[in-house]
Amino acid sequence: MYNRIILNFFSLIILSAIILFNAGCSKEEDPITPSVINESEVLLNYLESNNDYINNSGTFIITASDVNTLRITDPTKLLLVDIRDAVTYANGHIEGAVRVDFANLYDYIKTINAANYTKVVIACCSGQTASYGVSLLRAIGGYNNVFALKWGMSSWDSSFAQSYWLANISNAYATQFVNTPSPSKNAKGQLPTTLSTGKTNGQEILEARVKLLFAAGYAEATLPAISVMQHLTDYYVISYRTDALYLNPGHIPGAINYDPANLPFKGANDLTTIPTNKTSVLYCFTGQTSSYVGAYLRLLGYDVKSLSYGSNSMIYDIMLNGNFTNTFIPANEIKGYPYITGN
Repeated sequence: MYNRIILNFFSLIILSAIILFNAGCSKEEDPITPSVINESEVLLNYLESNNDYINNSGTFIITASDVNTLRITDPTKLLLVDIRDAVTYANGHIEGAVRVDFANLYDYIKTINAANYTKVVIACCSGQTASYGVSLLRAIGGYNNVFALKWGMSSWDSSFAQSYWLANISNAYATQFVNTPSPSKNAKGQLPTTLSTGKTNGQEILEARVKLLFAAGYAEATLPAISVMQHLTDYYVISYRTDALYLNPGHIPGAINYDPANLPFKGANDLTTIPTNKTSVLYCFTGQTSSYVGAYLRLLGYDVKSLSYGSNSMIYDIMLNGNFTNTFIPANEIKGYPYITGN
C-alpha cells in the first residue's frame, strides 16, 4: 500500500512536469502575430503633428518676374532647378538653371543645403509637374523655400509656351459647366488601407512614399479634361476653390466643392469623405494647385489625379471675360525674358 502511494505520487510529479514542459514549448513555438498598422493613419498623424505643410506653409508658387528680379539682384541666393527633359532643356533654359530629372529630384535636393538660398525654384513646362514635386519636397520638412515657377517655362518666353499653355487654353466644355449648389460630400469613412512600405513610424513611411511617388513620375497623377468629361461617372470629382468661385464661373456637373478656407483635407475635417474605392479627380483653375494638393493626398494613399490645366482648359473665355484670377493671359503672363541654349 505504501509503495503504491509513493508510486502514484511520483507519477503525478512526472505528469505535471510533462504538462508544464509542453505548455512552455507551446508558448515558445507559437508564432507571435505582429500588430497590424494602418500606414496611412500613422503618416497622417505624423504630418499633422510635425509638418502640416498643406495647410500652413503658405504659397508654393513664384512668378517669373520675381525669379527674374532675384536672378539679377542676388543670384547667389537663387537656385534654379529645371526638371524638363534633356532635349527640351538644351533648346532653351534660364541661365544658371541646373537640369535634374524629375525622378531624381528628391535625391538631388538632399545633396544641397537649401537653407543657403532664399528661393529654390523648380521649373517645368507648364508649372504642374513642378507643383507636384514641390509638394513632395515640402512634405519632408525643411523645404518651405522651395517654389514652383508659375505657369512653368511658358511664362518665361513665348517659345516655351507654344506646346503647353498656348496650346491648352480652351472653351471645349463651356456649355457643360453649371452654376448649381454643390452636392453633399460623402459620409466620413476610413483612410486608405493600401499603403505597404513595410515601415512603422511616420517619418520612415513618409520618406518611402516620397521616393516612390518621385520614381513613379507625374504622368500617373494627372488626367486631361477630355478623359474626365467623357467619363464623369467613373470619377469622384473634387472642385478645390471657394464656395463663391464654385458658383461663378461655375463647375463641372456633379463636382463636390471642397473650400480651401475650411481646411477640408485635415483628418478631423473632410479628408475621409474622399472615397478609397474610386479614382478622384481634383481640379482648380490652373492645374498647379490641384497638383500640389493632389500630391499630398497621393502620399496618404488616395487615388487622386489632377485635371490638367484646370478650368483654363475648359472655360477659358468665361474666365477671361469675367476677369477671374489665375486666367492665363498671354500678354500679361509671358514675359519674354532672356534664355540660353545648349547643355
